Amino acid sequence: MPPSPAPTDPRFDIVGIGNAIVDVVAQSDVRFLEHHDLHMGSMVLVDEPQANDLYAQMGPAIEVSGGSCANTVAGASALGSRVAFIGKVADDELGVIFRHDLTSLGVHFDTPAAADGPSTARCLIFVTPDAQRTMATYLGACTELGPEDIDTDLIAAGRFVYLEGYLWDPPQAKAALRAAIDIAHDAGRKVAMTLSDPFCVARHRDEFRALVDGPIDILFANQIEAESLVGVTDVWDAVNALQGTCEVVVITRGDQGSIVVTADQVHEVAPVHVPDVIDSTGAGDLYAAGFLHGLASGWDLVRCAKAGSAAAAEVIGHFGARPARDLNEVVRTATRQEGTA
Repeated sequence: MPPSPAPTDPRFDIVGIGNAIVDVVAQSDVRFLEHHDLHMGSMVLVDEPQANDLYAQMGPAIEVSGGSCANTVAGASALGSRVAFIGKVADDELGVIFRHDLTSLGVHFDTPAAADGPSTARCLIFVTPDAQRTMATYLGACTELGPEDIDTDLIAAGRFVYLEGYLWDPPQAKAALRAAIDIAHDAGRKVAMTLSDPFCVARHRDEFRALVDGPIDILFANQIEAESLVGVTDVWDAVNALQGTCEVVVITRGDQGSIVVTADQVHEVAPVHVPDVIDSTGAGDLYAAGFLHGLASGWDLVRCAKAGSAAAAEVIGHFGARPARDLNEVVRTATRQEGTA
């Protein structure tokens, strides 16, 4: 069964907390990645000089506000959910771009910009011909997010509070997420989290496992992340290990669809077919957008998973992590075709 609704009517369906990053997306090849010691399909943190050097050597790029959680709330907003975002930018040009892009999509975002300190974060995304994306991220102002940036009223006003696993790296941001979890639960809200990246799981496995066994209500992970979290190499072993932890565990498997796990049920849901996979950037982010939108709308878990698959399928058919078509119509058509509308 889906998580039970919060006890009072929320102002927002989803309040996301994540890294406020400007994405820079360009086509690349394997030789470029090898030359710069970038591991295909992963995310590596870089400092500002490294980010500037990589940017100078990139090909023509698309620049847009991004970050995993920001992509999710933007996708959920496109589906009609009421959404808000908490994240840190600097008072600079990229910070202005990020804020304008996100608010223009209907996302409530009023976290104050930092007047000094590191510049706004950027993520350099290299897309190889197989549609894999490899990321080099300069976190910049994101590392300055702290408990003081967590708006208690805003967190309490969200039906679901959605946390980005990448934020577990900076100590201040980790404290901010812990504060948000407590505020959400005190208000009777549900807390969802994405594990974000296999290397992120490796860095924080014990703490992530404690979160999953404790305060997290809804978990999103891809197959590699789920297996890494519990120390297995088979997805069904991961399912068995995670069943009965969170209220809902969602494991995405690319072209093999997804698995939705509750204490007493396991649903294996087929993917939405994509004729041409161009860029896998944002697939997991948009899956979470579709799934959380479905939960906020009161849909059953299978329909939520189909909505997530449809949203992910739309975004991997073109460059960039934001929808290029009417996402609401994409999800409506996909779920109707499956007989769930």
